[in-house]
Amino acid sequence: VHLIPVNPIREDGLSPKSRKRIMPDLLTEPPVIDPVYEAHVYCNIPPIAERSMEGHAPHYFKLVSVQVLIRHGDRYPLYAIPKTKRPDIDCMLLPSRKPSHPQLEAFIKHMSKGSAAQMDGSLSSLPRYPSHSLCEMGELTQTGVVQHLRNGQLLREIYINKHKLLLSDWTAKHLYLETTGKSRTLQSALALLYTFLPDFDWKKINMRHQWSTIFCSGSCDCPMRNHYLEEEQRRQYSLRVKNNDLEKIYVDMAKIVGIPTRQLRASNPIDSLLCYFCHNVSFPCTKTGCIGMEHFKVIKRHQLEDERERQEKKLYFLYALLATHPLLNQTVNRLQRIAEGKKEELFVLYSAHDVTLSPVLSALGITEARFPRFAARLVFELWQDGKRPKEHFIRILYNGADVTFQTSFCKDYYKRSSKPMCPLEKFVNFVKRDMFLVFNSTSYYDACRRRPL
Repeated sequence: VHLIPVNPIREDGLSPKSRKRIMPDLLTEPPVIDPVYEAHVYCNIPPIAERSMEGHAPHYFKLVSVQVLIRHGDRYPLYAIPKTKRPDIDCMLLPSRKPSHPQLEAFIKHMSKGSAAQMDGSLSSLPRYPSHSLCEMGELTQTGVVQHLRNGQLLREIYINKHKLLLSDWTAKHLYLETTGKSRTLQSALALLYTFLPDFDWKKINMRHQWSTIFCSGSCDCPMRNHYLEEEQRRQYSLRVKNNDLEKIYVDMAKIVGIPTRQLRASNPIDSLLCYFCHNVSFPCTKTGCIGMEHFKVIKRHQLEDERERQEKKLYFLYALLATHPLLNQTVNRLQRIAEGKKEELFVLYSAHDVTLSPVLSALGITEARFPRFAARLVFELWQDGKRPKEHFIRILYNGADVTFQTSFCKDYYKRSSKPMCPLEKFVNFVKRDMFLVFNSTSYYDACRRRPL
């Protein structure tokens, strides 16, 4: 999302009236859905130049905490298209191969010495970096590692070098690290931390394992969340069967690979085709013919139309509110403790999936955001007002763009205030109370069990 301020920018980086300050440079984008353009954005192949708005605030504000939710980097597909040769992609890390990073070689060496790290449960048995000459299903690629080395470097320049969030004497208690039990999320977290931390000391790394992709921890029992997810899946199915172009493409592709159309659809071909596309590998061929760009475009266009309808129909939004409350509640509780003066968990990293980030964006009301690309990052910054030290504010950034005032709980505040951020209490009230209003409830427990009228 690139909102461009129309007012002149002052020297302190703020515009006199508009403080969205999301992207200071003009970016020309196709006015209609262009599936190929959107696929390039999704791939996020380095070295895409990025303008980051993280860490921007009036000079008298002090940054006191940063919480980052990431999607893992580029990966090998989770599904294979039946009866085709799998994409020939090497998951060995080779600093001489593009895309690369100046610290990739040092990262590989450092990851091989990680026995001192504290890793929850099954995490300790996972590899710390990808190392197969033919990628395994779902494995992080070199591109994925480089994406997060770049993320970590960018955040370090802002939060460590400029704002001194972690000083040289930082300890394990200053970090909170959590990842799902997949090698791609663990490895993405380690790559980001390697270039982010003042010094990557294995003894200070305590990685917690989260078994749930929505990070609901001990609050996962929510029947109505499952109800809304099922309704959303029905909506998806209904849209798909109405799309004649899509059906024709599936029939054609199924003929090429020699399987029933139903079986091809079940193999989720877009996941596999995106891997071919992102790695610039030719789509698969058989004796009958080749899957081509036209097949890819129709499936990708449908995916984009599905995302648009998902925003309009609101079933996903209701699912998202219930799915993300446990994670947002944990976030808010931590921010409140830090605002009260606690000096622990100043930097938080959750390493997750598209199915984690997407509902969080929806629940916050950030409806204009794109579906989470590879190595997407959602950042919550907590700031203290130097002139009124008891007052705390938050900024929310998605892939470097300031989306604070797109949130449902801070849209109205933005219209009335000159402050370039959102009061912490607005976020607290939203998570503790307002999230449940649409369910005619006052608590998460009640909203999870109240049937809709």
